[in-house]
Amino acid sequence: MAEEPGGEIQLLRSQKAKLIEILSADADFVLQHADSRFLLSPSGYQQVKACHIPSDKVRDLLDNIIQRGPEAAQGLLELLKDQALQETFPKLHFVKDLQVNTLSSGRTKSFQQSHFQILLDFYGQAKKPANLHDLNEPLINHYEGQLFLNEAFKIIVEEVLCKGTDIKQKVCEWKEPDELAQLLDLELRETGEPQCRLLERVRDVAKYSIKTSHPRFFNQQFAGVDYHALTGRFLTEALNTNLFTYEVAPVFVLMETEVLRGLRLLVGWTEGDGIFCPGGSTSNMYAMNLARYRLFPEVKRQGLWSLPRLAIFTSPESHYSVKKGAAFLGIGTDNVILVKVDDGGRMSPEDLDEKIKLAKSQGAVPFLVSCTSGTTVQGAFDPLHRIADVCEKHKLWMHVDAAWGGSVLFSEQHRHLMKGVDRANSVAWNPHKMLVAGLQCSVLLLKDTTNLLKQCHCANATYLFQQDKFYDMNLDIGDKSVQCSRKVDCLKLWLMWKAVGSIGLAERVDKAFIHVRYLVEQMKKREGFHLLGDPEFVNVCFWFIPPSLRGKEGKADYWEKLAKVAPVIKERMIKKGTMMVGYQPLGNKVNFFRVIVFSPLVTQKDTDFFLDEIERLGNDL
Repeated sequence: MAEEPGGEIQLLRSQKAKLIEILSADADFVLQHADSRFLLSPSGYQQVKACHIPSDKVRDLLDNIIQRGPEAAQGLLELLKDQALQETFPKLHFVKDLQVNTLSSGRTKSFQQSHFQILLDFYGQAKKPANLHDLNEPLINHYEGQLFLNEAFKIIVEEVLCKGTDIKQKVCEWKEPDELAQLLDLELRETGEPQCRLLERVRDVAKYSIKTSHPRFFNQQFAGVDYHALTGRFLTEALNTNLFTYEVAPVFVLMETEVLRGLRLLVGWTEGDGIFCPGGSTSNMYAMNLARYRLFPEVKRQGLWSLPRLAIFTSPESHYSVKKGAAFLGIGTDNVILVKVDDGGRMSPEDLDEKIKLAKSQGAVPFLVSCTSGTTVQGAFDPLHRIADVCEKHKLWMHVDAAWGGSVLFSEQHRHLMKGVDRANSVAWNPHKMLVAGLQCSVLLLKDTTNLLKQCHCANATYLFQQDKFYDMNLDIGDKSVQCSRKVDCLKLWLMWKAVGSIGLAERVDKAFIHVRYLVEQMKKREGFHLLGDPEFVNVCFWFIPPSLRGKEGKADYWEKLAKVAPVIKERMIKKGTMMVGYQPLGNKVNFFRVIVFSPLVTQKDTDFFLDEIERLGNDL
């Protein structure tokens, strides 16, 4: 038998026609007050707001509140007794005559008063201290928390996802540190604040944060927004579980396994292993640790004293995490040997071979070559097939840092950039970059099928990994990681992949290359834009030469003056908030801009604006 609706709902239904007739005189006024008391869900509010016929607007308002349940219905009845509404709608006087106890369907008046107190809290009235000795009541009020969450979500949608992706709005609202700290009121105090004040803080955090989803945010290798991935991120946070055992994360153990399988297939491996890591730097460190353990398994027990001097080989344009990893693992940055690159930033296999021979002759033990697919600055792809030949010759672990460039594997048109990746031992790949899965989403993929990952990292904690569990212990994947607490990072990628398919992800990659081709063509047509070279990927590196420096390349102070151009333009754009793009020196090259074009929100209008704005900000220098 269906449950009888609460008395509040029955009353609203019985008075619905009368309320529509009265409240239609100023439907927007009623909506504003109902929303201020959080009686509507975010979607319900938008639905009612979109209605333009007053009587229909009030009808939708009542229907939405009735649908939300007895608590929302009771909140509306209390609102209708409010002085502001009574003065605006004199015919509402009949509501005052309704008896509160006739509204309850098995619930007490004290509950209704408690509900009303929740609403008062949102208006800023202080809460009473919790009674810690009352063990029958939880410390957290779910209804109050969900009201807050609903209102905070409205702010997030408005400030981050509406304004934050609107080209008419700023990318950033720049404030100096002292001013920003004062605006945010960062100090933590003994007592809490009312919910309405906290909602202001949510809005302030959104307002003064960089809008990385904005189409004119070209600053980093993360940008844009995918709404399916974002939904996965919200759901991940709400579920708040730890990805170490099947018993606490059954859905995500299976999901992570399947996502890793799908990514390995793109690399060209039908079997293997892998794990989601907290960033590409960690993935690279894992690869180093695994390569060392495979060669010297005793290091896990005996430590560094038992090892010879080890050597890692990488290019000077590889990610700085290679050196950080060498330092962290006790290998030492002096033992990271840099291999020559060509003008495009690609590693030389010939020099690699020579450097390995030299290291051996000096008593070192080479054990790993870290290649790069998509270098951070120039976007270069190392020649993997030829490097694999060298690694096989010297029996070295071949790792490919494809944190940035790995996503080309989705594209039939561009996957040739990583030809030979299937010959590697390990691959690092960050779908939170080009695929826009959202920070953070990073994987380490392995060709290994011997369970090396678990052997290297396991500690066999018996309070987690009991050997007499009632299910397959292989599903407890936590001992593969150096972490205990491990966030679920697979859901956002899985949901996005489910939504758009491999074809949709390939389209994102291909579209980014098309945008870059257009941008480069336009740069070549404009005076003052000087490319470092034609880009191999979606990193476009260039100098902007202001009119005052054009034609003066032969002067002694030319490069010194040019080095100062990019920092000044960057400061101006940040303070105006119009867009964001990065700059840096590289080797003997002075400061130049690196514009990253891959966000699925970018249009030709944005790339044209980018060029115009660089000129506008730099022409007077």
